[in-house]
Amino acid sequence: MATVSIYLNFMGTTEEAFNFYKSVFNTEFSRPVAYVKDMPQEGMPPLSGKEKNAVMHVALPILGGTQIMGTDMLESMGHKLVEGNNVTINLEPDSKEETDRLFAALSENGSDIANMRQEFWGYWGCCKDKYGVRWMFNFMNK
Repeated sequence: MATVSIYLNFMGTTEEAFNFYKSVFNTEFSRPVAYVKDMPQEGMPPLSGKEKNAVMHVALPILGGTQIMGTDMLESMGHKLVEGNNVTINLEPDSKEETDRLFAALSENGSDIANMRQEFWGYWGCCKDKYGVRWMFNFMNK
């Protein structure tokens, strides 16, 4: 069965962000969080304690069989995070009430907020959450 997932990169806040998303969606991680220290270190450059405790991989089911996955980028490996509008996650909940709940939770302390409103196709809104991730909300007209 084919699946869709969205991968998110962070600079040291993956675990914090995914614990927040876990509370929003009321789900559990697909498997235990994997840390950089858990992977074989052979052939890798020396890592700081902070980087060894960075998240290597995490996966969380959200809605409709979709998962978000994430990792901490490592500066020692030349990784650099550039926040922007290059990732937007579209959510289409089953009810207007759930749409409002998700929007309220994810937009709290966020920015670039287009408040929920009725459009010709349905109930729509958009925001960037407090971690810089963009979310779009659609509750389609029946």
